[in-house]
Amino acid sequence: MTKASSSFSLLPAQIAPAQTALLTWYAAEQRDLPWRVTSDPYAILVSEIMLQQTQVDRVLPKYQQFLALFPTLSDLAAAPTADVISAWVPLGYNSRAVRLQGIARQVIEEYNGHIPDTIDELLKLKGIGRYTAGAIACFAYRKQVATVDTNIRRVLHRIFLGLEHPEPKANEAQMLILAEEVLPEDEAYNWNQALMDLGATICTSNNPQCTRCPLQETCQAYTDMRQYSLFPSGTVLRQLRKVAEKKPSYQAQPFTSSNRYFRGRIVATLRSLPTNERISLALLGPKIKPEFCADDLPWLQQIIAGLVRDGLLDSAENGVRLP
Repeated sequence: MTKASSSFSLLPAQIAPAQTALLTWYAAEQRDLPWRVTSDPYAILVSEIMLQQTQVDRVLPKYQQFLALFPTLSDLAAAPTADVISAWVPLGYNSRAVRLQGIARQVIEEYNGHIPDTIDELLKLKGIGRYTAGAIACFAYRKQVATVDTNIRRVLHRIFLGLEHPEPKANEAQMLILAEEVLPEDEAYNWNQALMDLGATICTSNNPQCTRCPLQETCQAYTDMRQYSLFPSGTVLRQLRKVAEKKPSYQAQPFTSSNRYFRGRIVATLRSLPTNERISLALLGPKIKPEFCADDLPWLQQIIAGLVRDGLLDSAENGVRLP
């Protein structure tokens, strides 16, 4: 697999029609999302952290509530962590709330309360990766930068490189090179938003609506799928995915038996306690698992240790509580 951007052998005649088609579609079909009507870096940071591993429809109501409780970066940094965790529920992955507050505190301490506007500086914030750094630089500060999340990666791969199954034709680093190569001049904001919208609504992972796609005529994946069917569809893609995917030889663990499930139960139980009140593990165990017994104590201690490492719990000899 080649490493340079030129290895993709993309010509202007391939790139320009895709840019025009997607931007025209986005101008007419863009989703109405609250974080698109602000250039406040803090509000955009909140939205980006919330949207990690969580669907838009679940984030929408919580986003507004969270900003009402913590309207500024300073408010978030100064708040008790327990309040921040409580405000995050029920989005899940509560460690994101702790990480978001940690970013706010770092910005207050090291950047005088001003969220950086360059990718290099944003990457110095603990918990900020390349996608989030690019998103803040682009969406808050209108910087002409490319950024690649799951949707963008999938859409760009299909448009310019073809089907990602049974094997992707580019790795993570190469996809960023590709994203930079096809970025339209002075249109980074609209282009990145358009790619995400297309990936979320039409060019979906399992069931792409190719017949509705504005890029059908320029999409390499659509061309690839035509060799399997005269009417390319999500069915064809799902068949190709099955060929590529290795079936696990074990029975998947039910979510209600997973440690992630019990982590959520622990946090929910501690939220119901009076402020700063602790509960012993002996009392906590039966509250989160009715059949809890003495043999389960090492298991519970391991989960508690993980929650403490993630900043979600405060543990002492007399029990645990939210931080």
